[in-house]
Amino acid sequence: MNEAQANQIAQAMTEAGLVGASELDLLRDFCGRLIENGLPISRANVLIDTLHPIHEGRVFRWRCDESDQAPMVEYGRSTQGGQVAQSWQRSPFYALVQSGENLIRRSLKGDGAFDFPILDDLKAEGQTDFVAMIHRFAADGVIGEMDCVYSSWATDHPDGFSDAQVDALCRLVPSLALAAKCTSLARIAETLVETYLGRDAGRRVLSGRIERGVTDRIEAVLWFSDLRSFTHITETAEPEQIIPFLNDYAEAIISSVHEAGGDVLKLIGDGTLAIFNADRSQDACRCALHAEKLMRARVADLNAERTAEGLPVTEAYLGLHIGEVFYGNIGSHERLDFTVVGPAVNEATRIAALCRSVEKDVLISSAFAAAAAEAERQRIVSVGRFALKGIKRPRELFTLEPEDEASLQIVQARG
Repeated sequence: MNEAQANQIAQAMTEAGLVGASELDLLRDFCGRLIENGLPISRANVLIDTLHPIHEGRVFRWRCDESDQAPMVEYGRSTQGGQVAQSWQRSPFYALVQSGENLIRRSLKGDGAFDFPILDDLKAEGQTDFVAMIHRFAADGVIGEMDCVYSSWATDHPDGFSDAQVDALCRLVPSLALAAKCTSLARIAETLVETYLGRDAGRRVLSGRIERGVTDRIEAVLWFSDLRSFTHITETAEPEQIIPFLNDYAEAIISSVHEAGGDVLKLIGDGTLAIFNADRSQDACRCALHAEKLMRARVADLNAERTAEGLPVTEAYLGLHIGEVFYGNIGSHERLDFTVVGPAVNEATRIAALCRSVEKDVLISSAFAAAAAEAERQRIVSVGRFALKGIKRPRELFTLEPEDEASLQIVQARG
């Protein structure tokens, strides 16, 4: 590979990184260009840690034979022990981290013993030479666990890599690593805003809606749920049980909202504020009621599991309302919140709070009941008029009949 060819590859990686090519596309393009210019790569891996609530990072894989092996795998946290930690500690990358070196090269020809288990697998596949690299970031470039890019390169050429080919890799891989870092940073930004703001709010912020006071006036279904007896549970349960308790029930509620097409905007202690927004109000109502059904099933399953383990259990109560709200950035110059505000939000929280005193798991506003489609209204029944704190006039509220009972009533009416 001559100077001009190497420069072309480095320039191609720079341009691909600037336009936001995925890590997998970057790796495929890079390996293809190496082969075109006489560097006999047969397999390659690029690993980069990330900032994610579940995954520690991702590995991107390329094979010249286009095997059916998954081209991208997300890996768990190596700090939590188990198989992931054991595999990490037996890897060449871990050896590089521990030694402070930047490169490990091993010939896979001959019958000698290898110092890393992966090398036995590579030799069995017919690989003849192996190189592992680490490209570290300076302190100001580190985000969470993302402090470097790891890569490994293997060939099945009978003579292995030449020294000149390894030198070419050492020169060119940093351009790939930098492009991969750019793409990974964009993904981290997306993960952070969606994790802490919600999916729709996160996308809006990333699209540029970050100016204070910029809001949209929308009509949306408002969901506010809370957990029964949470204060009592926190006072009687072991302190180390509280956070797992909240996480378990938050997972059941949030996953239900997301699966039904809603967006969670806030977690307020044990409370959850979410919205359902659709072109037609009845569609938003249908999604919210579907989320309620999913939530009940998941909480029931969770309670069975926790009861079997001798852990405290609870139920969720829910207020549903529909109305016009302001949706956008609210706060100071230094600290903004992307959320919904308006009288309709206050009314939804008041409706939810009333569940405790009227002993209902779900209370629904008259506005929601009127907006729901006929099929959903079959299950919605009035429980009377109630005064809501901060609301001038009493409101008629509704609840949901059990589905089997509602179905029986429909059959009777038709019969």
